[in-house]
Amino acid sequence: MNPLVFWVLGLLCIAVEIWCAVTGIKDGVSVAAIAGFGVIGVDRLLLRADRCEEFAEAGEER
Repeated sequence: MNPLVFWVLGLLCIAVEIWCAVTGIKDGVSVAAIAGFGVIGVDRLLLRADRCEEFAEAGEER
C-alpha cells in the first residue's frame, strides 16, 4: 500500500468518525475507529509481506 492510499483511507476514517460524533451516531464512531485500525493493520501486514519477499529473494541468490 503506497503512502498516499494509506493516508487517504486513514483520513477518510477520521472524517467519518468526526461526522458520526457530530451527528450523534454512536455506532458509526465505533465502526470508523475499527476501520481505521483495520487500515493500519493491513498496511503493517503488507509491509511485512514485502520484507519477507525481499529476504526470500536475497536467500535464493546465494
